Order: sequence, then structure tokens, then C-alpha cells
Amino acid sequence: MPTGLVALLDDISVIAKAAAATIDDVGVAATKAGSKAAGVVIDDAAVTPSYVTEFTPDRELPIIWKIAKGSLKNKLLILLPAALLLSQFLPWAVTPLLMLGGLYLCFEGAEKVLEKLGGAKHGETLGDTIGDMGEFERERVSGAIRTDFILSAEIMAIALAEVADEPLLSRALILAVVGFVITALVYGVVALIVKMDDIGLHLAQKPSAAAQRLGRGLLRAMPRVMAFLSGVGTLAMLWVGGQIVIHGAHELGLHGPSDLIHAAAHAVEDAAGSLGGVLGWLTNAGMSGVAGLVLGGIIAMALHKAQALRGKGAH
Repeated sequence: MPTGLVALLDDISVIAKAAAATIDDVGVAATKAGSKAAGVVIDDAAVTPSYVTEFTPDRELPIIWKIAKGSLKNKLLILLPAALLLSQFLPWAVTPLLMLGGLYLCFEGAEKVLEKLGGAKHGETLGDTIGDMGEFERERVSGAIRTDFILSAEIMAIALAEVADEPLLSRALILAVVGFVITALVYGVVALIVKMDDIGLHLAQKPSAAAQRLGRGLLRAMPRVMAFLSGVGTLAMLWVGGQIVIHGAHELGLHGPSDLIHAAAHAVEDAAGSLGGVLGWLTNAGMSGVAGLVLGGIIAMALHKAQALRGKGAH
């Protein structure tokens, strides 16, 4: 074999080994970065089912697919380039932007709480008179994608923090892998959750007595599960939003709220013994959620007041 061809094959072999090693490194780094964002991923999965609970079964999966596509665009076409540019040229801007996103989550969560307490409704529900069902669906999908944008921004920011020391190309590949895998995971789980009642109906019609019992059990349980997830989604908005704002304030030099929450969580951990880890986390999450509710409530009431004044001015 000519020596030139042998040298070429050797070069190709070296390149292939280097590429394989790079892929392995990206996979390991993406797994590590994605695991750090697990809490926000759970919140994302809890929030999304609330956007399809009031639609007919035939529209559930198409709506989830629309939201999933919007989520992927959020992560790969908007947040990924923005994260790379900001980390490269304006790293100081990341924290304030995340705090704005956190305030939006607080506002969304507080609006839902106000609705439950009998306040002004935030958007339409099927209990309202709906002139155009297609427009209603578009508004729901748009709202879900806006909320996903904030949660996705937090996921990408957490992942970025874990790979900040990587070269630019590796950073981009890792964030792309994290964005794609997390989107597939979240919306795959959401699709399974919202179609569980259909699975129950299918099992209930099987000839097997065991399958029928399981199917009837799923049918009875799913309305409660969906209502529970809707509540968890609201709490998640307040918890994650409050946590983002408090952490951002700490990064900007306002340490009081963060120090108070961490001190309370450590005190609970020390006092609770073997349950200290769980109860300490719950303390942290609960206090962050209360802070989110207060912040979101202030924003919601200010916006409602401004809308009322604008309405009076129009007359």
C-alpha cells in the first residue's frame, strides 16, 4: 500500500479517535450540566399539563407538540446563541436578565393564586364565553411557550454555569445536547401524563379483569392527578421565580434575603436529624415561594391598578 495512503488512513484514525473522545466528553458534561437543572425540569413538567387540562382529548397531543416545538426553538434558536454571546461578551448581564425572568414567573404564579381566591381572571378558561376556539388554543399555546421560555432560560443558565470553563464550541455542543434531551424528556412525560386517562379507558375495555381494574383506577385517579399537577405547577412558578430573584439579588450584593433563607434551612436541617435534608430543602423552597408570591402579588396588583386607571381614562 502506498505510504501516502497509509499516512492518510493514520490521520483519519487519529481524527476519528479525537472526535469520539470529544463526543464522550460532551456527553459526560451534558449529563452533569443537565442533572444540575433537575429541579427546574421537574417544575417545567409540572407546569405544562395545566395548559391542556380544559381541552378535548383529541387536541391534547397536538397542543403538547406545539408547545414542545416552541420550547425547542426557545432553547436552540434563542437562548443558546444568547447564552453564548452573553457569556462571551456581557457576562454581567446574565444575572439581571434572569431576575426579570424570575419576576415574570412570580407574576404568573401570583395571578393564578389570585384567580383561586376569586380575583380577576388571568386569561380565558372554558368556563368563559369563547368566540373562537382556535384563537383560544393559540393563546394557551403562546402562554405556555412564554412560561417555558423563562424555565428554559433558567435551565440553560444553570447548564452554562457548569460548563463556563469549556471552549466556546464545546459549550455550544453541550448546551444543545442539554436543550434537546431535556425538551424530549419533559414533553414526553407531559404527553404520558395527559393521555393516562385514555390509557385507563383502553384498559377498562379489555377482557382481563385485572386490566379492567387498573383502567378504572387510572380513570378515577387522573382528574385528581391533573388537579394536583396544576397546583404543583403554580407553586413551582412561585418557588423557582422567587429563588431566581433571591439568588440574583445575592449575586448583585443584596445578601439579606438569601442569608435569611439559608440560615432558616440550616436551622431546620440541624434540628430535624435524619429528615434534615428533606425538611431543610422544603424550608428553602417554601420561603422562596412565599417571596415569589409577595413579589408576584405586588406586580399583579400594580398591573391591575394601571389597567383600571387606563380604563377610567378611556371613558
